[in-house]
Amino acid sequence: MTAIVRTLVSDLVRPDGRESRIALRYDGADVTYGALQATCEAYARTLLGLGLGRGERVAVYLDKRIETVVGMFGASLAGLVFVPVNPLLKGEQVGHILRDCNVRVLLTSPDRYELTRPVLEACEDLRHVILVDAESGGVAKGHDVIGWSDAAAPSAQAFCAHRSIDVDLAAIFYTSGSTGKPKGVMLSHRNIVTGATSVSSYLENHDEDRLLAALPLSFDAGFSQLTTSFHVGACAVLHNYFLARDTVKALARERITGLTAVPPLWFQLIQQVWPEAIADHLRYIANTGGRMPRTTLEALRGRLPRTRAFLMYGLTEAFRSTYLPPEEVDRRPDSIGKAIPNAEILVLRDDGTRCEPREHGELVHRGALVGMGYWNDVAKTAERYKPLPGREAGFVIPEMAVFSGDTVYADEEGYLYFVGRRDEMIKTSGYRVSPTEIEEVIYRTGLVAEVAALGVQHDQYGQAVVLVAVPADGSGIDEVALRTACQQSLPAYMVPKHIDLRIGSLPRNPNGKIDRKLLADEFRDLFAETAAP
Repeated sequence: MTAIVRTLVSDLVRPDGRESRIALRYDGADVTYGALQATCEAYARTLLGLGLGRGERVAVYLDKRIETVVGMFGASLAGLVFVPVNPLLKGEQVGHILRDCNVRVLLTSPDRYELTRPVLEACEDLRHVILVDAESGGVAKGHDVIGWSDAAAPSAQAFCAHRSIDVDLAAIFYTSGSTGKPKGVMLSHRNIVTGATSVSSYLENHDEDRLLAALPLSFDAGFSQLTTSFHVGACAVLHNYFLARDTVKALARERITGLTAVPPLWFQLIQQVWPEAIADHLRYIANTGGRMPRTTLEALRGRLPRTRAFLMYGLTEAFRSTYLPPEEVDRRPDSIGKAIPNAEILVLRDDGTRCEPREHGELVHRGALVGMGYWNDVAKTAERYKPLPGREAGFVIPEMAVFSGDTVYADEEGYLYFVGRRDEMIKTSGYRVSPTEIEEVIYRTGLVAEVAALGVQHDQYGQAVVLVAVPADGSGIDEVALRTACQQSLPAYMVPKHIDLRIGSLPRNPNGKIDRKLLADEFRDLFAETAAP
């Protein structure tokens, strides 16, 4: 039998003998691979009919639904570049993304269109808006409006897509903008397809899997739920949730076999009552987007004794970097593991030389998953994408690697441990302190459900440690007990100078991670009264 070769993103939805298998499930309806391919072809034909040139950008600003998936994979099939926009973003943020990468076509919903219309009229490159659940008609300033039924209308007419190869730009994923305006990470077809191949191999995905796509599809880990599923011919279940209990219900109702989430969502999920039957079919859980607190991990494993837990670390700039195999979780639950298949992870000093075991350095990712830089941003690209140092003299073309900005170390067996982001490290009393190190101590007290340690400007200390915490039982925390626990387990310079207690949950950014920038802004002037007159 001839091996099936998939080199482009659009190849992932090609039926190749699986026409009748279920590719997507949304809101109780199933879509086969054959039907998905046909709809992608119809949408691609429409885009090409609008006169779009090779590599022009098509944005998708929708909740998770069938049209969202078609909007991305159909654009890819046409030889265009898709730009997924987080549905939680508001007008000005959406406008920034559309202007930044010169989007020609926007696929969205009528309600989002009305809310962002004034902003869209200021996007000079935007020519067409395609609306789901709407009919064609109307012309706004600078663009026309096309209904989805026309955009995805079946046709026997052949079309000629723009030629693409695997090193071409496939997608632009915008970061959450924690350090300013969002940056557009450029990913090639090779980046995305290689990532799907690698991740599905160590997760051991197969065509009987049912993966719950709970994370935003504009988040690389969320989009990965589609690509890993399609790569093996499995079913991706699209899930928009408002409450954590909706996700638990979906796991049971849809008989999900794999769930990938970020730590704040895992924390919310362990607060719910889980039907025992979930453990019968949930084959694995996977964490990404930040280190999962050990207490959360232990609670999940207690509920799911037969479910395998994968702890992962990734970068949008390189899609995915490391994973810890489930059989190592008991031995080293704080590790982010080793490099995923077809990637190499280095721990380097500032001078580019390799660190010794246990020595802190910067995590550097090399290989086929390294992205193409930041769209239209030479300066920021130069900060993260750099020539790999130490190559033999005979190599005359430099190899570009991603320098993550994250501080890690490797143990004697090569397992990696996350220390902290360099731009989040707290500099207090002459020491560099990892927020993660403080947070882990606080989690171990059992007094908190969520916690974030921040560095806030202070004239005496440089930065003072501020702790923001949510109680474990939802009622309240004995601040004296919490401070005593800090004093018993942390050196004096790590003990928080201020503790803020709140009920509910900590703020999230659009990708579901704790919004540290928002918290830092909230406490920016906390110690202003200490300034010298």
